[in-house]
Amino acid sequence: MRNREINNFLSRSILTTLLVITLSLSSSSITHAAVHTNNWAVLVCTSRFWFNYRHMANTLSLYRTVKRLGIPDERIILMLADDMACNARNKYPAQVFNNENHRLNLYGDNVEVDYRGYEVTVENFLRVLTGRHENAVPRSKRLLSDEGSHILLYMTGHGGDEFLKFQDSEELQSHDLADAVKQMKEKRRFKELLIMVDTCQAATLFSQLQSPGVLAIGSSMKGENSYSHHLDSDVGVSVVDRFTFYTLAFFERLNMYDNASLSSLFSSFNPNLLMSTAYYRTDLYQEQVEQVPVTNFFGSVMKTIHTDSAYRATSGKDNSRVKYDVTSSQSDDVDTRRMTSSDPGKQVDHPDIKLVKGGGCPHADWWNAIVEKFQGIKNGDMIVNYGLVGMLTLVAVSTWQSS
Repeated sequence: MRNREINNFLSRSILTTLLVITLSLSSSSITHAAVHTNNWAVLVCTSRFWFNYRHMANTLSLYRTVKRLGIPDERIILMLADDMACNARNKYPAQVFNNENHRLNLYGDNVEVDYRGYEVTVENFLRVLTGRHENAVPRSKRLLSDEGSHILLYMTGHGGDEFLKFQDSEELQSHDLADAVKQMKEKRRFKELLIMVDTCQAATLFSQLQSPGVLAIGSSMKGENSYSHHLDSDVGVSVVDRFTFYTLAFFERLNMYDNASLSSLFSSFNPNLLMSTAYYRTDLYQEQVEQVPVTNFFGSVMKTIHTDSAYRATSGKDNSRVKYDVTSSQSDDVDTRRMTSSDPGKQVDHPDIKLVKGGGCPHADWWNAIVEKFQGIKNGDMIVNYGLVGMLTLVAVSTWQSS
């Protein structure tokens, strides 16, 4: 009888421990999903042929802007349906301009094109969004986003009522885009998604979207055209569209440290200048656009260390004790780590600071160490599943022993 009571007690203790660990992992997973950790950009030019020069210039202009604001090339997927820089009609070989003054060559040394020419298809575009690639596709051509990613999806080309043309031979329908975004959400490939489209009747491309966390901006309403801005007489064609031109004008006033909101971007579009009505869909977006910086999508996610004074290095000969005081505050995803020393003249410059707590209950420290160890495991769902299986097994064993 005594052995049976001991067995029952041990079984209950183990079950309780596994339950607590499971709940800890689950809460950790939920918390992690709510954190904005990285930004990606997918920039797509869908048009071929020389007379669509402006669409390539549109895309390269956005490419330059997001790079300037801090998104690195490894987190940008650039899709260009044609190579205007090497076109025989181009008076300026290996150069692309978005203004007739020719001051800025958009096709410079640091352009990394991921999908070029006939690689830019509806199929490949949807594969990029959903992550359904063949094994041979390199990582550089994949959108390796996660549940903490903010993604900017920019598309430009010729479109109509609920479609966007690719290569003048196939179309991306509004339901294709909505289905891809739904798959992305189910697979936790983004936290928030901003879709920006510069084409005729752009607003109709968003009509089927239903996934939460999606914000959409279009250059024109249903029945409206999206117009080019100006003609370059040397190049012989229009070099930029109006919607993209005024988008660039807004961003040229900013740098990566500015806190201009999405609302200020929306209000900058003047229908008289665009010659169309810009459309914004915000019903699927949980945040207030007045409080969301444009750099949440067009810029980088940076961790900045704020200090009251300059860092100073400690001498290896001095064994004076260093005390670390870690404080956190959230302002544009900023983690603040402040380091103070018992000797004010000696401080250590180190970006990765661990908080060491002492003098507490040893059992509590031991338990916190175990929970922290489990929370550090990336594949938390697998651990949760194994924990549930283990719990069921222990319940069965406990019931068998009791009987």
